[in-house]
Amino acid sequence: MRFSFLFLAASLFSGERYLETLYTPYGQSFEISSIVHQEKSDWWDLLIFENPIFGRVLVIDGTIQATQADEAVYHEMMAHVPLLSHDHPKSVLIIGGGDGGLLREVLRHPNVEKAVLVEIDPRVIELSKKYLPFISNGAFEDPRATIIVQDSSLYLKETEETFDVILCDATDPIGAGKALFTEEFYGDCKKRLNPDGIFVNQNGVPFLQPDEIPLTRQNRSPHFAHTTYYIASVPTYAGGLMALGWASDKKYRMPLTKIRKRAAKIKGGMKYYTPEIHKAAFALPQFMLDQ
Repeated sequence: MRFSFLFLAASLFSGERYLETLYTPYGQSFEISSIVHQEKSDWWDLLIFENPIFGRVLVIDGTIQATQADEAVYHEMMAHVPLLSHDHPKSVLIIGGGDGGLLREVLRHPNVEKAVLVEIDPRVIELSKKYLPFISNGAFEDPRATIIVQDSSLYLKETEETFDVILCDATDPIGAGKALFTEEFYGDCKKRLNPDGIFVNQNGVPFLQPDEIPLTRQNRSPHFAHTTYYIASVPTYAGGLMALGWASDKKYRMPLTKIRKRAAKIKGGMKYYTPEIHKAAFALPQFMLDQ
């Protein structure tokens, strides 16, 4: 999830345009066919509206979080790249991800026995289940899923559970989100990983958020032997390529034949992910390497 602090507080109406406000000098607008829901929870300003191209759109604190048309790009790439790289991913921790899309993709893996989702705002979960059920697609009711409403930083310090994969579908490093990009946070995640564990998080759009890659690389490096990034093209995450951060102690070098064999065991079809994209996603453009 990606959040900003600017939000159109006034009521919105059908026929108007929604302007995303994540970046001050640049924005993107969406036609509003209808307003599905709008409220201010204890944590965020929440908005769900309909758009002719993207279907239902979830907005949190002024920033597009997920749309019916392209949410699969982000969720498939964040889930399947690490889970198909790990030899035996039986337990997964999801930090954030209250819309349920990442949980949905994780639970498509038949070898996953336990998926714990920790979300700070229960309203994100409730509204997503009510108005965006196609995102979770029943994942919240899966017996392998455990849903915890709590601050994830506190959960990591208090829990004694360990996981094979940790996926951080959380905020950008602004405001309260800064805590999820610190060296302390990455250290807490490392303590909760089993041997050969993998940590992945959303790392912003490097073309417009160039400070995030050097920040996360600096703060992850003391805890993990290998830190890198891979990319996905999500149309509504304005600014081009979305970066996903990778950290592990084991250096994973996955041949395409092995990825194909493992991917064939996933239930259902994909909308974006392929084994070939899995491999290619780690080939970074020069401007990201420079960062």
